Amino acid sequence: MSGSDGEITMFWRPGCGFCMALDRQLGETDLSISYRNIWEDPQAAAFVREHAQGNEVVPTVQVGSLVLVNPTADQVLSALPTAGD
Repeated sequence: MSGSDGEITMFWRPGCGFCMALDRQLGETDLSISYRNIWEDPQAAAFVREHAQGNEVVPTVQVGSLVLVNPTADQVLSALPTAGD
């Protein structure tokens, strides 16, 4: 299953080791990623809770219309549309 477009948003919070690890792994690619800090952005926190059964689980990554809660870098990359999608 892939997202409808290649737009990537990572929802994160300061001090999150999982967020830092995923960001480091995705940083090795040429992807353009928007970042939303759930501690500074109430709308971002609400978005994460909506997709994580009421919890603020980060990282949560949105790829187009697909939302991945605590994904691996491979899962994020697999969600990207391929040429021809």
